[in-house]
Amino acid sequence: MTHTPSTRRRFLGQAAGGLALAATGLRPAQAADVTVGIIYVGPRDDYGWNQAHAVAARELAKVPGVKVVEEENVPETVAVRKTLDGMVQSDGASLVFGTSFGYFDPFMIEAAKKYPNVQFRHPTSLWSADKHPMNLGGYFCFLDQGHYVNGIAAGLSTTTNRIGFVAAKPIAIVLRNINAFTMGVRKVNPHATVQLIMTGDWSLPVREAEATNALITAGCDVIACHVDSPKVVIETAERKGIKTLGHNASQAKLAPKGFITGAENKWETVYKSFAADIGAGLKLPNTFFGGYDKDMVLSTPFGAGATDKARNAATQAIADLRAGKPIFVGPVKSNTGKLVIDRSYGNYDPYLDRMDYLIEGVVGSV
Repeated sequence: MTHTPSTRRRFLGQAAGGLALAATGLRPAQAADVTVGIIYVGPRDDYGWNQAHAVAARELAKVPGVKVVEEENVPETVAVRKTLDGMVQSDGASLVFGTSFGYFDPFMIEAAKKYPNVQFRHPTSLWSADKHPMNLGGYFCFLDQGHYVNGIAAGLSTTTNRIGFVAAKPIAIVLRNINAFTMGVRKVNPHATVQLIMTGDWSLPVREAEATNALITAGCDVIACHVDSPKVVIETAERKGIKTLGHNASQAKLAPKGFITGAENKWETVYKSFAADIGAGLKLPNTFFGGYDKDMVLSTPFGAGATDKARNAATQAIADLRAGKPIFVGPVKSNTGKLVIDRSYGNYDPYLDRMDYLIEGVVGSV
């Protein structure tokens, strides 16, 4: 599919008065006509990864002086290069967020070199000061914190002590979310197990439905996931009367009877902060990350599937994370019996970025 500047949706913030950013300590963007480009690999209404960014884009578009230009369904091919060129040359973007993993190398790296006066940011930690342009960088919401809260709620919402998890790929970021979820489950319910099925890719709707049904057949009465769009997982479980937990964005309205809560990225905090810095003529940070403590992760409001105990314990867990209480407190063994976490690690410790294992309590393999 060919994407041209004319196919993009353009939004100009119309909100009057100052921006309500007091909660995050951010400055309102100045009326300097800051144009921000945002690129999505899929549809903006996928109930998942893309929608989480699109929700933030809508909030950013309300900021006085900020214009948001979006393009969806841009594959990780040369189409990215065309979109980046269009946003800079035709739309005058001074800041571009490329929100899919495969956009970074080579496309965003090339664009940063080609347009040194434009800032480019990517939602990973791939940027490195020793080999990448300084007008390029990364930002990241530590969603393992949200999955830990999900695990707390799941452990107190199950009656079978079998909790299912549908995941895409056995890479470090996914394994970290699964392990954090399991830490939460086992903290409040040490008898429960997390039964894992990997689908093999970020978006395989048929495989996701099959995995969900298989977990239900195996006796799981609560299902969580880490796939790009949890829509199929949530809807499949809801039809079977099974409780669910969300990922990336809110899926609450997809499961009015069984939804418990969900782990959401709050990209809005990043977008508004960066737009404010550019509007004020300030240098953007090359790396920007956080969790509940930096208002970059949030939990979806509790649904009908949450027990009172789950609500209370999950709420307390959020407060603990905001205060910096660690998730991964050792000793913790892998599910193959190897000691993998020997002590307490802070929630942003780089050691946790290198996970290549599943912890005790997970039924599955890498």
